[in-house]
Order: sequence, then structure tokens, then C-alpha cells
Amino acid sequence: MHPLKKTARLAGFLYLLVVLAGPFLLIYVPNKLFVPDDALATANNILAHDTLFRVHIVLGIVMELVFIAVVLTLYRLLKGVNAELAAVMVILILIDAPLAFLSVANEAGTLASLQNAGALSVFDGSQRAAVATLLVNFDQHGIFVREVFWGLWLLPLGVLVYRSGFLPRFLGVWLFINGLGYVALSLLGLVAPEHYDLPFKIATPILFGEVALMLWLLIVGVRTPANPS
Repeated sequence: MHPLKKTARLAGFLYLLVVLAGPFLLIYVPNKLFVPDDALATANNILAHDTLFRVHIVLGIVMELVFIAVVLTLYRLLKGVNAELAAVMVILILIDAPLAFLSVANEAGTLASLQNAGALSVFDGSQRAAVATLLVNFDQHGIFVREVFWGLWLLPLGVLVYRSGFLPRFLGVWLFINGLGYVALSLLGLVAPEHYDLPFKIATPILFGEVALMLWLLIVGVRTPANPS
């Protein structure tokens, strides 16, 4: 198999792992455990499902590492198109990675503050729940900041895919629009979070550009020269 094809398949497989974990990390667990504007209910949910919350924490770390591997594999695949743009793509994700790990650290701190009062022993149960929920809310609102980088890295990726010649141009256009969508949603979430939900639902179809790329890499692969060098 041509080296480009191997790299594309690897990128697609790693991307698949991230895509499969996404709904669990970003939708299922938050919807199951976090109750908006109710600190005590959120704290009770976390304590009642502490194993699920721990799985969420560990999987969050693992999937962030896998996602970094995805980006490095895409760099290997696309650096021949434009090395500078490929490097910018990687740098943007490496800026986002510490935010992701900080988010996981907040979740670990949330669980620790609920299960072992420690320095918070001067507070009663409802006050400790409020502190823990503050950490959770910090994590949830931090997603708006991370969305900036989720969008920005897709801009050079979209250009690279468009120019590559071995991937379809429509994927490059879709990824670029996908990136602009994330940036716009991020700014909306930071400025007017109360108006975020409806635009997010409307924009959802364009946010599947990464899924389209993942499926293409995994199933179709890339066009390669007849005689690989």
C-alpha cells in the first residue's frame, strides 16, 4: 500500500475513535449529571454516578491524546502540500490541548471536593455543592473558548485538503466553512450565551465536515500516483 494511503487510513481510524467518544463526553455525561442552576442536584448526580464521572475524566484525557495523534498524522499526510500551513494547524491544536487538560483537571477537582471535603470542611453540604458546581460551570463555559481553536485549526486544514490533489475539494470547502461556523458560535457563546442554542442547532449540518473527512479517509482513502516514490 502507498505510504499516503497508510497515513490516510491511520488518520481516519484515530479520528473515528475521537468521533465515537465525542457524544459521550460532550452530550451524554453533561446531560445526565449537570443540572443548570441547581448546584445541589448536580452535586448529588455526580456523587450518585461517580464511576460514570470518573470514566468521563479518564476518557477525556485519553481522547485528547488521541486527537493530538490525529492532528500529527494529518500533518504527516498534508505537509507536502504546504508545510507552513500544516504547522499552523498543529500549533493551533497544541494551544487548545492545555485548555482540554485544564477542563479535565477541573472535573477531577469537582469530584474530590464532593467526596473529600478537606479544606472545604468549614462549608456545609450545600455550600460544597455550590463550589463543585462552580468548577463544573467553569468547565462548561470553557467550551466556548475552546470552540475558537476547534474552528481556527480547520481553516488551514480546509485549505490543505482543497489544494492537496489527492482529497476531494468539496471536503476542503466544507472544513473551511465548518471552521468559520465554530468560530462564530464561540463568539456568540462568549458574548450572548443565552442565544447560543438555536444558532447551534441551525449550524449543526455544517459542523459535520470533520466527520465527512474522517469517513473519507477511513473508507475511500486518498488518490495516489501510479508509481509511488
